[in-house]
Amino acid sequence: MSGDVLFIKTSSLGDVIHHMQELTEDHARLPAYRFVWVVEEAFAPLVRLHPAVSSVISVASRRWRRSLPGPALWREIAEFGQTLRACNYDAIVDTQGLIRSALIARAARGRRHGYDSGSIRERAASLFYDVRHRVARDQHAILRNRALTGLVLGYTPEGPPDYGLDRAALSATPHGARYAVLLHATAQREKEWPVEHWVALGQSLLARNIRPVLLWGNARERDRSRAIAAALPGADVPDLQPLDGVARLIAGASLVVGVDTGLLHLAAALNVPLAGIFIGSEPALTGPIGQGPIVVVGGRGEMPPPAHVIAAFDRLL
Repeated sequence: MSGDVLFIKTSSLGDVIHHMQELTEDHARLPAYRFVWVVEEAFAPLVRLHPAVSSVISVASRRWRRSLPGPALWREIAEFGQTLRACNYDAIVDTQGLIRSALIARAARGRRHGYDSGSIRERAASLFYDVRHRVARDQHAILRNRALTGLVLGYTPEGPPDYGLDRAALSATPHGARYAVLLHATAQREKEWPVEHWVALGQSLLARNIRPVLLWGNARERDRSRAIAAALPGADVPDLQPLDGVARLIAGASLVVGVDTGLLHLAAALNVPLAGIFIGSEPALTGPIGQGPIVVVGGRGEMPPPAHVIAAFDRLL
């Protein structure tokens, strides 16, 4: 049996990575199916690394919202719509559960599936689906997405998550044999760990002959990376690069330490030894899940001291 399935999971980075494991399971159960994914353009290079993705349809809704209306913008939106409607899909699955993702589902051709009004993030979004599925909300995002996809495609999810990414194949070590990627950057200030804590952590890594590598995504995060690196002789702040390059950098790391941010989930997907620092969110609902070594420190409303995080990565190493 074969068919075409369109998945809509446009953002954010953590949500996109969570969806990758569903695709692995879908492909294993339905190897003759063709899987197409609608995703924000910034995340497309990462999605293309998944071997089960037949095609990626990039959407630029974030950029479009910042653009001035004009012929070029309308032409680009029209081209996206044409690409979206080029195939009549056997199933369209919106695992995002937002009005904007539901509108994309509505514009595509095929039977549209999503969460019902009691399960979804934005209740009005369920009005745009042909079939609505009830999925418990009090479980991890990965489990919710797996449950929804299983209901649509007719199987019961089982087994540990497999994100479809080959760490050994992606691994690159331009920073030497042993380095740790530090993920201090987050869009939500309440999830940040203080700069002085990162410096203390970096000093402990250097004492163990592990070079800290500090990633960033915007000017503020770049300045924060440089401020931390300035106190850590030998630390590196690499240039900004697309997500497939970031994946290769993380794959080659001996260790990743990070706050609750999308790249933390990428490290989990790659099975890199991982220490997660949770401050403003609940790890039971959004914490990293993978088959590699993972330690989570802290929780919502907590501020774990450097000593606790250092003890955590010592257990991993």
